[in-house]
Amino acid sequence: MTGLDPILDVRDVAVHFTPRGGWFGRPRPAVKAVDGVDLTIGAGETLGLVGESGCGKSTLSNTIVGLVPPTRGSIRIRGQEIAGATRKTLHAVRRHVQMIFQDPALSLNPRATIGAAIAEPLIVRGIATGQALDKRVDTLLAQVGLRAEHASRYPHQFSGGQRQRIVIARALALEPALVVCDEPVSALDVSVRAQILNLLVDLQRRMGVSYLFVSHDLSVVRHISDWVAVMYLGRIVERASRDVFFAAPKHPYARALLSAVPEANPVAQRAKRRLVLSGELPSPTNVPPGCPFHTRCPLATQICARERPLLTPRPDGALVACHHA
Repeated sequence: MTGLDPILDVRDVAVHFTPRGGWFGRPRPAVKAVDGVDLTIGAGETLGLVGESGCGKSTLSNTIVGLVPPTRGSIRIRGQEIAGATRKTLHAVRRHVQMIFQDPALSLNPRATIGAAIAEPLIVRGIATGQALDKRVDTLLAQVGLRAEHASRYPHQFSGGQRQRIVIARALALEPALVVCDEPVSALDVSVRAQILNLLVDLQRRMGVSYLFVSHDLSVVRHISDWVAVMYLGRIVERASRDVFFAAPKHPYARALLSAVPEANPVAQRAKRRLVLSGELPSPTNVPPGCPFHTRCPLATQICARERPLLTPRPDGALVACHHA
């Protein structure tokens, strides 16, 4: 990360859910969706957060934007603590962090014009009214590749890619320091994904915004990220710069994820060795002792079942939580 003060600083954040209604009134075990995560994102940087479904990526992103309260830990945005903050403090800080969700069709009110959707955060914050508001909406539409006359249209009149551009324009309306992108291109056609990714990169270059980019697609993460963090069962198991990670991932789980990414070159694809994991992802209500990955790891030994490995720095700057990395 950069030497400047981070835009996002997450320390030992955990999110545990307690289900209701156990047998005969007995309490049910807590779901440890996130279980002690540290993350840092500098100004103008993109951190790609990857992992298979159920690892806690979306819960963590929802916690960072304030939709889910953390069970413990610290979340600082531009130095301001939001975990356990007052409503007044949260209202002030939330201007600096916005979110782009997976499905743009569900992110927009079908009964409101897109001009009204983009203008809403500006009106709520009292930033602009009248002609100044209309001009700001037109500028935001132009920044994402749409025209001013589109403001009077409704979401159903646009394609999926255009709707995601509208959602991006709304997220940038308040000029946030951090945008959390939760699978922002997974619901789009393959032909449109590159356009949206390139748009995000271009907007970052022009506006200096930082991204937390949540995805299960490593090829997408490779295109857009400066840093990569791999999450497994609520914990970060590897964190490294993009180049270091894709050149030589060190954690067995990270290597398995990368081995599943198809190669564009057929010869390279045939020569590629696929690392297939055995077993199923354990339940977050019953996390294995020691290293949570040891039940599926081809390198596991007795120490892995006893001791939880901590994120340890490597000579190339990577952080890895593995006894045998």
